[in-house]
Amino acid sequence: MMDFPLYDLMQYSLILALIVLLLVVVVAHVSANVVDQTRHEKEKHFLTADGKKESFPSLMDPPSLELSVVVPSYNEELRLPVMMDEAMEYLEKRQKENPSFTYEVIVVDDGSKDKTTEVAMKYTKKYGAKKVRVLTLVKNRGKGGAVRMGMLSSRGRLILMADADGATKFADIENVEEGLESLTEKPDNMAICCGSRAHMEKESVAQRSLFRTFLMYGFHFLVWFFCVRGIKDTQCGFKLFTREAALKTFSSLHVERWAFDVELLFIAQCFDIPVVEVAVNWTEIEGSKLVPFWSWLQMGRDLVFIRLRYLTGAWRLESERKTQ
Repeated sequence: MMDFPLYDLMQYSLILALIVLLLVVVVAHVSANVVDQTRHEKEKHFLTADGKKESFPSLMDPPSLELSVVVPSYNEELRLPVMMDEAMEYLEKRQKENPSFTYEVIVVDDGSKDKTTEVAMKYTKKYGAKKVRVLTLVKNRGKGGAVRMGMLSSRGRLILMADADGATKFADIENVEEGLESLTEKPDNMAICCGSRAHMEKESVAQRSLFRTFLMYGFHFLVWFFCVRGIKDTQCGFKLFTREAALKTFSSLHVERWAFDVELLFIAQCFDIPVVEVAVNWTEIEGSKLVPFWSWLQMGRDLVFIRLRYLTGAWRLESERKTQ
């Protein structure tokens, strides 16, 4: 007689689990938003060193430079100068040694409340708008949205995404360039190289609390289970794209907050774009915008929703599209 209540309990538990799963799928589908990639009129232009307005180019245009560096920045008036000084010193030295090397740095102010734009404009005045441009977004989009807007405004044959905190040594761009070149097959010249901190994981685990270590491994599992396999560190903010790969992936990007890297690599794998991972030097810098528990929780939710929204057709992979 005891078997029947247990059997019923298992039945009810299974039904309840299916109902919860169905509700999650429905919520993921219904809450999916189509990202508005149109620019506000103020976001279509940048200021030159003497204050004149000029229009940003489009990622759909042919490249006119060797390298573009996109620096997403939100309230970074204090940390940005350290990163920019290091980057400009490296880029200027490289150009001096090799005059055929051309570059630009695009600082994307993601609706900051401080003087991020004013700080970035000092570099435009020092180096000129051909080398440093500032794209000030009218409202905060999130890191993913800021990176996308910068990418869509780039002129480089190669495009590097680099965080404003300078946590990765800028000279490590040579590592990601070598990684990109190591890919022998680049369909339609599409390829991505991700800087990685995976080689530092043992050291970081030793310094983290048990709770933060649990969150880290939990996030890695969700990334592997739902979205991206074969990449150990999806979140390092130092990634190099061929122009063609940037256009293909960012045209389909929906997530604008912290989990955008995962969707970006998910899209790349869906399009069979080769992705390679190389070690970079990384130092933790004070002033991170991530709130450990809530940011990880939000990213975990986004990972589940990314997969479900593509499975249900709420989101679709896009062909390249005009965004300006």
